[in-house]
Amino acid sequence: QVQLVESGGGLVQAGGSLRLSCAASGRTFSRNVIGWFRQAPGKDRELVAAISGSSSSTYYSDSVKGRFTISRDNPQNTMYLTMNSLKPEDTAVYFCAAQRTSLLIAPRGPYDYWGQGTQVTVSS
Repeated sequence: QVQLVESGGGLVQAGGSLRLSCAASGRTFSRNVIGWFRQAPGKDRELVAAISGSSSSTYYSDSVKGRFTISRDNPQNTMYLTMNSLKPEDTAVYFCAAQRTSLLIAPRGPYDYWGQGTQVTVSS
């Protein structure tokens, strides 16, 4: 069974940092585009960042550019989202997702595999 499992969420003060992990099982995702999304209460899900299979290409939304970093450890089949200078507006459930392709052509999707999400809460 293919699974993506997020971890690393929690409660942090504004200005703090968190690193989210997305552990894959059931198949290797070393050649797949990975995206991190978030969804705040009452809002649509939005793409935060994406990375190509080779890590040569990345995408960041304007709201997180310069603060968040997406990365991957292909041998460990794990992907990361490092979040610095967190703001209260970053509060959301964060999801990782994978596409079947390795090229970062359509970072917004569609995505074929999804995790269950991890809550990030930033207090002011």
